[in-house]
Amino acid sequence: MFNRKSMRQAVTSVLVVTLALVGGQALAQSEGAITSERFELGRHYDRLSPTQPTSSGPDQIEVAEIFWYGCPHCYTFDPYLESWKGDLAADVSFVRIPAVWNPLLQLHARAYYAAEVLGIVDEIHTPIFREIHVNGNPLNSEQALQGFFEQFGVGEEEFTGAFNSFAVHTRLQRADELSRRYRVSSVPMVIVNGKYSASAQSAGDYPTLMELIDELVVSERAGE
Repeated sequence: MFNRKSMRQAVTSVLVVTLALVGGQALAQSEGAITSERFELGRHYDRLSPTQPTSSGPDQIEVAEIFWYGCPHCYTFDPYLESWKGDLAADVSFVRIPAVWNPLLQLHARAYYAAEVLGIVDEIHTPIFREIHVNGNPLNSEQALQGFFEQFGVGEEEFTGAFNSFAVHTRLQRADELSRRYRVSSVPMVIVNGKYSASAQSAGDYPTLMELIDELVVSERAGE
């Protein structure tokens, strides 16, 4: 029977649930979490504390990928990012940060930054992945990288100058600093605006990770 007592109990239950939901949303916002039915802070993504500086301007929402050319998961993830970054909003910037935690990763990171200095990084980035993972060439020496860069019109002297340049050395130091700040322990990892970290492992798969990135960008745009 639904009497007055039952009605009072029902109303009380509704108020409790409503307050719990509001309180939960407030807590999520205070922790810097997105309000989403799909993605949960601490499960699908993490919050960096404190928020770390980015290399993009203050009016830009930065999405950064931490990667390594020798990582098969990074190779698999790369097409998703390439497709996604082709249609970025004006207030979103995408950057890549190579991992540098051992000598081989540092060698490949140096190659990435040398390509940046030479102005061919967009041209050579995907082919480096393909050379390693499809052609079976590990590109594990400066000589091997120099020979590969020749295929893109870079002479030996030009390559050596860029590969060992102060600009590349400075970028390597910056990559090392950011890896420590972001507490990078595996790749690929995505950092959104120096605030959130996520991976395909935490999100579930690569398409879901891309959807999570988009939600985090929207959250940052809204100032949540």
